[in-house]
Amino acid sequence: MVDLLDRILDKGMVMDAWARVVLVGIDLITVEARVVVASIDTYRKHARPIGLLDSLWPQPPVLKEKARAVRRRNLALNPG
Repeated sequence: MVDLLDRILDKGMVMDAWARVVLVGIDLITVEARVVVASIDTYRKHARPIGLLDSLWPQPPVLKEKARAVRRRNLALNPG
C-alpha cells in the first residue's frame, strides 16, 4: 500500500467523473468532477509549463521577470 501511494504521489493521478440523472427525458442533475492527486513537487513540475502556478502561487514582479528570463534562455537552448 505504501509503494502504491508513493508511486501515485510521485507520478500523479487524474480521475475524471461525469454523471447525469434523467427523468422522463428531463435532465435533473449533471455532475462533472476532476480530481488530481499528486505531490506538490509533481504538480508544480507539470503545472509550470502551462501557467497554472501564477494564479496559485503569485510571485513578486522581480521573480516573475527572472522566471521569464530563464524560460527564454531555456527555449533558446532547447528550441524543440
